Amino acid sequence: MKLWRWLLALLLIAALAAFGWHWVAEDPGYVLIRMRGYIVETSVIAGVAILLVTWAVISAVIRLVRWPFGAMNRRHRRLSRRRLADGLVLLIEGRHGEAERDLNRAARYPSVRGPALLAAAEAAERHGETTRALETLDQAAQETPRAARILRARLLRRSGRGAEALALLSPEADSGALTPAGWVEFIEASLWAGDARGASRALDPLQKSGELGPRAFADIEARVIAAQIEQTPDGASLAALWAQLPKGQRRLPLAIDAYARRAASFGQSMAAMDELESALRREWSPLLITTYGSLGSEDIEGRLRRAESWVDAHPNDAALLTALGRMCVRVRLWGKARPWLERAIAIEPTPAAWEALGDVYVGEGNAEMAQRCYRNALALTRGDLTEVLPEHRNVRIDTRVTAVEERDEHGVPRLSP
Repeated sequence: MKLWRWLLALLLIAALAAFGWHWVAEDPGYVLIRMRGYIVETSVIAGVAILLVTWAVISAVIRLVRWPFGAMNRRHRRLSRRRLADGLVLLIEGRHGEAERDLNRAARYPSVRGPALLAAAEAAERHGETTRALETLDQAAQETPRAARILRARLLRRSGRGAEALALLSPEADSGALTPAGWVEFIEASLWAGDARGASRALDPLQKSGELGPRAFADIEARVIAAQIEQTPDGASLAALWAQLPKGQRRLPLAIDAYARRAASFGQSMAAMDELESALRREWSPLLITTYGSLGSEDIEGRLRRAESWVDAHPNDAALLTALGRMCVRVRLWGKARPWLERAIAIEPTPAAWEALGDVYVGEGNAEMAQRCYRNALALTRGDLTEVLPEHRNVRIDTRVTAVEERDEHGVPRLSP
């Protein structure tokens, strides 16, 4: 199809050229130029051709004269781009001193000055030169003011000056003119300053921008909601805030966890348990089952029975096993708590599991074993190695993973990955 179009276009051009030539041949026109005693006589076609040739010659001479200067500029441009590329690679590799040097050299050329200065400021900050990074951002602000402002806020927050970062971004936040990265920094600075309400008003424009993926946005949204919940002064304020939140935000695991802990601290344990149980029925979460097991003694026997019913579906979950052990400790079922905690420690040792096992030994009157468990809990917290309990040295605890059949919404079994 394209070939036929080209043929038609060539035929049309040929026809126009033929008609044009006959039209000019009938009357080629006459041009007379007289200057300082010189007379030039020619036709219009020849005059136009002379003008075109003269223009081409003059352009060639100008290009020839400018070529050495253009070659110099092209060389500088090529070197600057290469130094910018090398500096960015060095920055990613963690060679921050070399990266800053190359990026500052790249900034000498105007076309890459802004990006090079921004990257040089980041390299200086990672190198521990915060003052020099801020000075570099002063120069970058003349080229890319918005990006320099956002990066300055990030550097200020990283250096523990979150209040200054918040003050820097607040004017644009009030006018709604922040970029997506600016809204993220505004949220981080607001959380740093303890202003969860201010951070929450940045969620809507950040979500509308679409620049954060669903998981990344859900993480930052959950942190903001959790911060709001933690700042509620009393139970009534907490209940009002929770009721006002959209349904999607009330289903975020981190938000549910923050609500349950805050509600329990205000004596609203039943409301906390209802939210946790509803969330665990919708989607299993080790975070929420840990909170479920750490609540107070209210309805402890009922909670223990419900938790035991979840073992069949989640037999290998160390958080569930630890929660069961901790609840058994609260009702002084030492013999029942120990197997749960020993299996949890064998699958995934945590300070909470070791501490609960120490409580079991305290309840049984074995102070020496309790101290060993508490030392192991402290060692895990510090990242040190734990010691094997004497009675476990010759006993093999079953840590085999129990296969659990999972089915999709149509009842078809899921294949194991």
